[in-house]
Amino acid sequence: MAIGLELEYLIGTQMYDIVFISYQEPTADENWKKLIERFPMAKRVHGVKGIHQAHIEAAKKVFTKMFFIVDGDAEILDEFNFDYQVDEWNLETVHVYRCANPINNLIYGYGGVKLFPRHLTLQMDITRPDMTTSLSKSFKALNQVSNVTTFNSSPFNTWKSAFRECCKLSSKIIDRQNDKETEKRLEIWCTVGKDKPYGEYAISGALAGKQYGESNKNKPENLFLINDFEWLKEQFDAQN
Repeated sequence: MAIGLELEYLIGTQMYDIVFISYQEPTADENWKKLIERFPMAKRVHGVKGIHQAHIEAAKKVFTKMFFIVDGDAEILDEFNFDYQVDEWNLETVHVYRCANPINNLIYGYGGVKLFPRHLTLQMDITRPDMTTSLSKSFKALNQVSNVTTFNSSPFNTWKSAFRECCKLSSKIIDRQNDKETEKRLEIWCTVGKDKPYGEYAISGALAGKQYGESNKNKPENLFLINDFEWLKEQFDAQN
């Protein structure tokens, strides 16, 4: 779709605000450039320390009741248009799109575009390790694939991302998860993709995250450390 027609279409749908949240992702600037070429009204939050704090800052920038969140390592697919509209009775529901993992070919919500209620984001509990699934009592997984997550852009970024996700999977801290599905995803993270760019770091991080999650599943204060990127860098340096 031509940019002029795309803008006319999006204006007609009265789309929700889009916020791109980046911190130290090597591909962030490239992904941001691609995003604003198609959606020039998108906003950016960059360099805010703390995942919860960055999302709260994003919520402060928007004016719509719901808003889309795009991670710094998300490369949005050409066919994805941010045109989803929420029914009035779902305005307190967190919506998560599917995402393609370039290392192990998993396709699920990890790394996908999210649609958050603004008021719940502003009031979020910053002590919960997994923000997305604990923000609201209502969660909806959307079947559409929104993006590829380019988390395998450096040794540390790859290891960190795999560690965090597999810690969540193995500790079972994700609300409303399907245990059988979780175990299958965890197995794939820990075994598949060594031949892909930085694949060995993904598997190494996944195994370390799995072990850490299993060892600390009843210690929420330890699990919360996975949101501290300086602590994660120390773990990475100690192992590599």
